[in-house]
Amino acid sequence: MVRYVYDFAEGSRDRAGLLGGKGANLAEMTRLGLPVPPGFIITTAACRAFFATGAEPDGMSREVSRHLSALEAAAGRRLGQLDDPLLVSVRSGARFSMPGMMETVLDIGLNDASVLGLAKASGSERFAWDSYRRLLQMFGSTVMGVDAARFERAMATLKENRGVPDDAHLGAEDLAQLVESYKSLIRVETGAEFPQSPAEQLRRAILAVFRSWNGVRARLYRRREHIPDDLGTAVTVQRMVYGNLGPDSGSGVAFTRDPATGRPGLYGDYLPNAQGEDVVAGIRNTVPLADLEQLEPGSYRQLLKHMRTLERHYRDLCDIEFTIERGTLWMLQTRVGKRTAEAAFAIAAELTDEELITPDEALARVSGDGLARLMFPRFDTAAALDALAHGIPASPGAAVGAAVFDSAETVRRAAEGQQVVLVRQETTPDDLPGMVAAQAVLTSRGGKTSHAAVVARGMGKVCVCGAEELTMDIEHRRFTTGSGTAVEEGTVISVDGSAGTVYAGAVPLVDSPVMQYLETGRQPTGAVGAVARALERADGVRRLEVRANADTPEDAARARRFGAQGIGLCRTEHMFLGDRRKLVEEMILARTDTERERALDALLPHQRRDFAGILAAMDGLPVTIRLLDPPLHEFLPDRTDLAVRIAAAEARGDQPDPHDTELLDAVGRMHEENPMLGLRGVRLGLVVPGLVAMQVRAVAEAVVERTRASGDPQAEIMVPLVGDVTELRLVREEVEGVLAAVSQESGVPVRCPVGTMIELPRAALTAGRIAEAAEFFSFGTNDLTQTTWGFSRDDVEAAFFSAYLDKGVFDASPFETIDRTGVGRLVEIAVVEGRSTRPDLKIGVCGEHGGDPESVHFFHAAGLDYVSCSPFRVPVARLEAGRAAIIAADGDSGATAA
Repeated sequence: MVRYVYDFAEGSRDRAGLLGGKGANLAEMTRLGLPVPPGFIITTAACRAFFATGAEPDGMSREVSRHLSALEAAAGRRLGQLDDPLLVSVRSGARFSMPGMMETVLDIGLNDASVLGLAKASGSERFAWDSYRRLLQMFGSTVMGVDAARFERAMATLKENRGVPDDAHLGAEDLAQLVESYKSLIRVETGAEFPQSPAEQLRRAILAVFRSWNGVRARLYRRREHIPDDLGTAVTVQRMVYGNLGPDSGSGVAFTRDPATGRPGLYGDYLPNAQGEDVVAGIRNTVPLADLEQLEPGSYRQLLKHMRTLERHYRDLCDIEFTIERGTLWMLQTRVGKRTAEAAFAIAAELTDEELITPDEALARVSGDGLARLMFPRFDTAAALDALAHGIPASPGAAVGAAVFDSAETVRRAAEGQQVVLVRQETTPDDLPGMVAAQAVLTSRGGKTSHAAVVARGMGKVCVCGAEELTMDIEHRRFTTGSGTAVEEGTVISVDGSAGTVYAGAVPLVDSPVMQYLETGRQPTGAVGAVARALERADGVRRLEVRANADTPEDAARARRFGAQGIGLCRTEHMFLGDRRKLVEEMILARTDTERERALDALLPHQRRDFAGILAAMDGLPVTIRLLDPPLHEFLPDRTDLAVRIAAAEARGDQPDPHDTELLDAVGRMHEENPMLGLRGVRLGLVVPGLVAMQVRAVAEAVVERTRASGDPQAEIMVPLVGDVTELRLVREEVEGVLAAVSQESGVPVRCPVGTMIELPRAALTAGRIAEAAEFFSFGTNDLTQTTWGFSRDDVEAAFFSAYLDKGVFDASPFETIDRTGVGRLVEIAVVEGRSTRPDLKIGVCGEHGGDPESVHFFHAAGLDYVSCSPFRVPVARLEAGRAAIIAADGDSGATAA
């Protein structure tokens, strides 16, 4: 029989897949002897079984009853006991942290009778009624489906009537009145009474937490964080401990290091006389954790000891939730903490220096996505205007956008292409869509452990919290600064998440310190030094080479500064634009071989000069030059524009420009219904006489020029869009003839490997034959994705990709991350078959997937020799290529990616 329930003492952190992250870590703390309120865990398998059948799994209720009885026996109290009730919490806990995305119900076991017993046993009527109203609020919204805002409005009305600033100032009679209001609200909204049976409360709460796994915000969060939908959540049932029993009680969140910067020290928030939900919700401003030393010195010393124990045990930054109940410290949760990219690199370097982790483990704990964020520009604060406000720097970075005061409007404006900053008093899980759409989040309440801060850090969003000098007027969509300046919705503001400062208008940007280091190579320090160490380690262990896609000497030089080991894609069509377009027009309009040769001869020196510059910038490193790929009509004026010009001239009675008439005729001749599947790539070279010869001669003569200048040119010639080996053989024969001719004319031997771009399914499926004529393959994954899926990227991304993501057809766009099942399978086939024909076949990828962190891991596993990407993504690819090597070698290292 399947087992669905485990006691804390039976688990460990290694069983997170079964017990969920929260449950596994509670079990681990229990094993370490830390003060954890006892409880039990209902497994993720139970959740999956619930969704498979739509009903509670067979036997689960009996297991829950058995473990509950053991919990009651240990406590000496029963659930809902009238004179001194045992109360429990029911919390979600997926394998991967999803802060605030699923549901929690506290104080289960209270009813109209036991609340009186709790008041007597605790000696505090206020505490008892406060606990009961919390249960009604959470159970009513989570289990019974009442809009949570209705409870908030009832609370707000009561506070307004009593003239108090927050719920902590409401008395026992006020809270008892609120309980009756909440019960009435539940009755009116649902047509049912709040259940008085503690057993029914527990059963329904467990199932509601299961259901929250498929809630809207949970699905949105999983999609953004690439968490699989089929994992399910575990449920922890735990004896309640109370931080709202008076001034000697409270709740807090602690980090063993600063999650924003990575600096060692004591970081976190504490809220006296409060439950843990109050801390993360940001409904009241917390005090710094350091103040706990004065408020509760004994608990403070214990907490520091437990924090040291956990950090050394987990060998990582730990995020800890705790409650102090009348002077007694209880540990409620720990997990490896979410952190900013800057903190991830700094912490990995520091833990290596402290010999808690190895250099390879440090590399596994950072990520290419995090490095990319550190390369983003920062504000030029010297050029900034006066600050509107200062708050807590919760998540670093710089963002500019229009201030918007609710999540739905943020999503709407972002969909229109606007840059937006979500501004709230505090965020809730329901604000997740707006946080995803916004450039930054700004709140007037909360600290580094508030919902806004935790979620923003996890998503890499800029965030400033606790800007207390701002007075929010959400109803009228504006905020007022401490100096009295009113900022209306739509006003552009700048948010500096590194300094915690908010500015009016758009502050200019400057290169980030990481970008300055990559550009100049100056000795790095601080967090930049940690990045440099990670890149150095990655370069030392990676198997994949990293090249760049670059079409100009300037881009090639930058790519080399960023660590590129060559150019994997030089697109020659980019060299035909600007003033040279006229020469291409002449080539297309040529009626005779002589006219065409004259146009090609005019293009030759321009191409030669381009290639010589790129070869010089990459001296000694390979430069893969792709022959002309796009349809020739792209170099001609728009057909409609030409027709309008000619028609307008005729309407005026003028003779149309003969050149326009000739161009229109050429455009008409070359018109294709689907030009990207028409006359382009290798087909151009076979149909347009002299085109391949001109480009290859330009390459060969540039090689001669560089060789005579004592350079070491390493040019490679790539033939695009090959679908059959015969195409490649025909072009290769022409290429080798030109190379031989230039070698004879110059007296300088010119040797350029000839290969092809694999961007058609047929090419991948016949790779064994194509390798007979190719010395290298380079996967053009952009076109390979289009032709495999039957997508026109430009047409479909805006049309239905968002719907496909919503419906789960995609986990991510196949143009951003390689489609392993389809496109990836073609890559694997081509690698195996190509090397079966030519064992020394060099194989790379030059689509932008070459710079996508997740795709780099696939290309490593598929056995490619190199990836190539845009110059700015070269450092990211270097880092991920190193991570791919160590993760593949070590298996699951247990490291947490930033």
